[in-house]
Amino acid sequence: MPPAPSSAGSTATTAAPAHAAPMLRRMRNYWIATAMLYVATMGLLAAQVGAGYTPRGPALMLSVVAACGTLAFYALIHFSTRLKIAPDTLAALQSLFAIGCIIAGYAIAGPLRASLLSMLVVAIAFCTFAMHPRRALLLAGAALAGMAGIMWYLQAVDPRGHPPAVEAMSFGYLAAALLATTLLASEMTKLRRRMKASKQELLTALETIRTLATVDELTSLANRRHMNELLGAEERRSAPATSCVALLDLDLFKQVNDQYGHAVGDAVLRGFAGAAHGALREHDTLARWGGEEFLLLLPDATPQAARQVLERIVTRVHALQIDGMTPARRISFSAGLAERRDGEPFTEAISRADKALYRAKAAGRDRIEVA
Repeated sequence: MPPAPSSAGSTATTAAPAHAAPMLRRMRNYWIATAMLYVATMGLLAAQVGAGYTPRGPALMLSVVAACGTLAFYALIHFSTRLKIAPDTLAALQSLFAIGCIIAGYAIAGPLRASLLSMLVVAIAFCTFAMHPRRALLLAGAALAGMAGIMWYLQAVDPRGHPPAVEAMSFGYLAAALLATTLLASEMTKLRRRMKASKQELLTALETIRTLATVDELTSLANRRHMNELLGAEERRSAPATSCVALLDLDLFKQVNDQYGHAVGDAVLRGFAGAAHGALREHDTLARWGGEEFLLLLPDATPQAARQVLERIVTRVHALQIDGMTPARRISFSAGLAERRDGEPFTEAISRADKALYRAKAAGRDRIEVA
């Protein structure tokens, strides 16, 4: 009569809301499997009573205790998060209950008692997969101690029905099987945990690669590759919509690097990125297009709405103060804005925005020109 294992290796006392439902489903599934084994064991016990091998009264009492315990553990599983019962603790309690039922069954089973020893091995195997290997070893030790006690008692009070030599040899087989099962299952648990840790490391590495593939390392904005993907997705949108693009270029950025150094230049790029990003609408995307040049995608935006976004960026960027630069040195940028025409590839809209950007630079910089 094995316990229903909890989520293997978990030590948290409460489950996060996002994971509570799957964990409860797993624990309920384990409980269903355990309940079926309890029912099968009770059926076999009833058959033993019918055949005259087991006394009716103790068998009935054990069946009632097992049924009540099974229902009680279902309630504990259902309310485990609310009661703050750790999965490891719940598994240990279920294991101790199962071990107790098996020991009691061994005491009353009569000539078929040896068959209960296999159920004890199954119970220990279940708990070994459900909890830390050290705790599983302690439970195996507790099971052996319990069986040693009941076997000694039985051979002491009824040496003819429970020959000491037979009980001793049965205990030896049980000890060997339990220790082997516990050690093997513990190694498998360790292997499973290592595989789980490796999987998590792989997922983390993939997420890092995905981030590096889509995000500019210096400014934390989208990079050129990711922006090209977004432009392609925007072109494939079935619903016609007015979209705009803008090319932004920091004014006299080479002078900043030459006068203050590249570290300050990097700080300017980061400061500009943070200020500009804070002025965007929810679905706008700003990407570092190259060097000190940035591309802004404004989906579902008219040229007037797009210009308002750019003007908000201008206000924020003018207010920037960069450590290492004299306060009188104001950060500014020039911008070329273009509306994408119906069916037009974004490359053509960007080309028109680029020409507008050059006009803004030629006209004195720190200004917005519309293509």
